[in-house]
Amino acid sequence: MPSWPWQPVLYEINTWVWLQELGHAAGRPVTLGSVPSAEWDALARLGIDAVWLMGVWQRSPEGLRIALQNTGKIADFRRALPDFTEADAVGSPYSVRGYVADERLGGRRGLAAARLELARRGVRLILDFVPNHVAPDHSWAGEHPDHFVLGDAQDLRREPDAFLEVAGRVIARGRDPFFPPWGDVLQLNAFAEGLRQAASETLAGIAAQCDGVRCDMAMLVMNDVFARTWGARAGPRPPVDYWPPLIAAVRERHPAFKFIAEAYWDLERALLEQGFDYCYDKGLYDRLVGGSAESVRQRLRADPAQQARLLRFIENHDEPRAAAAFTPERLRAAAVAFATLPGARLFHEGQFEGRRVRLPVFLVRRPAEPDHPELEAFYRRLLKTIAAPAFRDGDWRLLERVGWPENRSFEHVLAWGWEKGPERHVVVVNLSGVPAQARIRLPWADHVGRRLLLVDAFTDDVYDRDGGETLDPGLFVDLPAWGFHLLAARPNEGSRPDPAGFVQDAHAE
Repeated sequence: MPSWPWQPVLYEINTWVWLQELGHAAGRPVTLGSVPSAEWDALARLGIDAVWLMGVWQRSPEGLRIALQNTGKIADFRRALPDFTEADAVGSPYSVRGYVADERLGGRRGLAAARLELARRGVRLILDFVPNHVAPDHSWAGEHPDHFVLGDAQDLRREPDAFLEVAGRVIARGRDPFFPPWGDVLQLNAFAEGLRQAASETLAGIAAQCDGVRCDMAMLVMNDVFARTWGARAGPRPPVDYWPPLIAAVRERHPAFKFIAEAYWDLERALLEQGFDYCYDKGLYDRLVGGSAESVRQRLRADPAQQARLLRFIENHDEPRAAAAFTPERLRAAAVAFATLPGARLFHEGQFEGRRVRLPVFLVRRPAEPDHPELEAFYRRLLKTIAAPAFRDGDWRLLERVGWPENRSFEHVLAWGWEKGPERHVVVVNLSGVPAQARIRLPWADHVGRRLLLVDAFTDDVYDRDGGETLDPGLFVDLPAWGFHLLAARPNEGSRPDPAGFVQDAHAE
């Protein structure tokens, strides 16, 4: 297996739903150990670096029983699946009973076979780790009560939604500080030394089965956050934070292993400093969904070294489907933007087909939805383009865009460049619903005195421009609402005159 690219492309699969649908198509049960080779081939052809098989671990029957008594959850299930029955629910993949691949998905052998099939195609495997909580029927609840945040009978009487009696003890239900408790999980005590040791052993077992781990709600077990959430119930604050020793222990045995943090509340930098390779960039997502181009630009002015360690997305299992969150035109502009920024890029199974229903993770069946072949073709072209070495291991920079006093539309335009050796790319996006014009100042001084060819990855249009003019005053672009360019730049050795000197008719799907 070659080394990880610096800025990889990841693909999330809802494992149980995927296998159910493969089985339906094949007319027989399909597990991780019996996925047809053609399906693995199809994944590899996407040009991805890793598959995140979400939800492979043993799910909790007790957690499912609790969930099925929750009228709010049942309503959510019916929202996504109007003909929902209890047979469609198997429990939450984040209410983990044991970190062993569920036998109904193929068990440990099936998971190992899936990893091997991916590795044969040069694709890595990412799995989940949930540090904050476990299922009520996890073995630790009976064997190691010291691993948990405990309560007493009075807590249970006063706050029955926040505590649960298990094996004769009252244990807090899992939570974050801003929302009600999750009813189907028990709260681990991140300050307990025994729990930290057990978590380290659990991570070691996971690391032996995959190439990277996505850590659910990673910020909840940081010392500062955990102390604010649980106060005196947590006991004495440890002198060392939760993540550094756990990550170091895994890296000692698996140096290439990757840690990905699901992170919110602007704690990305702190988690990166504690050893994570990549952290969710929820801030960028929120700005692409509802912010202005300028708000996105401000986000992109952060330290370039940190930019390269963020995980970008416009969809995952926790967020609304991109096809529902964005208009069709805005969706394409947002997709080009996030997929061509530095850092890891995450795509979600169903995103290419334009699925609009966000399926609760408890369910194993999803409603039928129409395919959108034009959108799928768009995504495939985008993935093919960002497979170029510069987008995986090159140098990125935010480019200056300028306009005119009488025309402020340039403020809607963002642009950046990629470079790896002679390979260069320019991305220009109009993040607004109105036309915009701007000049983009390209940074490559070696084009002065030469002609420059710019080839659009989506239209295959070729533009011949004066290299010096692309530096100053800059490459002129005229973009429709939500329009974009994804341009490969190279010297034109057989140049021809072009008095116009600007790019017109920008692509807008």
